[in-house]
Amino acid sequence: MMLSIFLLIPLSLMLFVVAIWAVRYAVKSNQFEDLDNASQRIILEDRQERRQVIQTHEEVTKKPSDVDNTNNNKDD
Repeated sequence: MMLSIFLLIPLSLMLFVVAIWAVRYAVKSNQFEDLDNASQRIILEDRQERRQVIQTHEEVTKKPSDVDNTNNNKDD
């Protein structure tokens, strides 16, 4: 019984020191900055990429029709 206490107390103190070091490291490396927007940023970036793809697709599909409209206007 006494042997386990002599083993567990230093072990728990070492784990406590490691936990404190890990929290301080996380705070100093700014891992707790902007917790709310990080998860939303992924979604917003994906939406922006989709919009760009849609816009470029629309521009590509509209260009031939725009050319036809300008040719029709020139004939009139």
